[in-house]
Amino acid sequence: MTLSIANAPCSWGVDDPNNPHLPPYATVLQEASTAGYRSIELGPWGYLPTDVLTLNTELQRHGLSLVAGTLFDDLVSEHNFGHILELTHNICRNLSQSIKAQQNRAPHFSPPYLVIIDFGDPQRAKFAGQSSLAPRLSPDDWQRMISHIITVSEIAWQKYGVRPVVHPHAGGCIEFADEIEQLTAQIPHQTAGLCLDTGHLYYAGMDPVTWLDRYFTRIDYLHFKDVNPRVFHDVLARGLDFFTACAQGVMCPLGQGAIDYPAVRELLAARGYQGWITIEQERDPRHAQGSLRDVTESLNYLRNIGF
Repeated sequence: MTLSIANAPCSWGVDDPNNPHLPPYATVLQEASTAGYRSIELGPWGYLPTDVLTLNTELQRHGLSLVAGTLFDDLVSEHNFGHILELTHNICRNLSQSIKAQQNRAPHFSPPYLVIIDFGDPQRAKFAGQSSLAPRLSPDDWQRMISHIITVSEIAWQKYGVRPVVHPHAGGCIEFADEIEQLTAQIPHQTAGLCLDTGHLYYAGMDPVTWLDRYFTRIDYLHFKDVNPRVFHDVLARGLDFFTACAQGVMCPLGQGAIDYPAVRELLAARGYQGWITIEQERDPRHAQGSLRDVTESLNYLRNIGF
């Protein structure tokens, strides 16, 4: 079992392109390459060069390709949807024209992927990981979000050939077991796949192995994280939102946290997964000096256990 493994700028603390503490993108690309990765995600729009010729030059300079881009925004409200559409076109245009990651041998849809994540409700962010406290969307709001996801997915695939995948995310309006079940009942696989994230599944109270198995036939792409259980229980007890928790070290290198990656490997081998995996470790960008060490350790750990 030798799978293609990428990383993402969030492992250097890059989530908000307007954060003044972000490391230079050249540092992220160089350190990803130095750690042994040959592909990376685009990160938030505007962090890596938006001019595709410049982007390709920079990727080529560091021996990297793009595996995915992320639409990480409020997908519920109607007033934000014009912005969502503009982002969708911009991200997918660059993904379609950039140096692309190559698929292994798949029945899976090939990269690049558009990773679709709802995020932007302060109350949901506040109650990340707390299913009994997190307010659920009203039926009308839920249906509007589903309609927006379908529209974005159709644009990505039909206009740009970019495979859309929906990513349940801690602190977003698609996070918990009931919401994943409702999502998959309403959006067929031909419209959009799933990008399940081991760390977010754990954060939301779901066993990653169980849920990867349950939705295996819907998964086109995977994110791997690990969660420090001591920090996790502490931040939930203090009621901290997801990104505050990340700044306090709730995410750790793979193999050093609560997730049983040998069991994940056994499941994926048994089910014949041949798609891409992207390692992520969200952090405060002011701590990005530890990123090279951590992303190297995570990649080495996966290779050492047979990925």
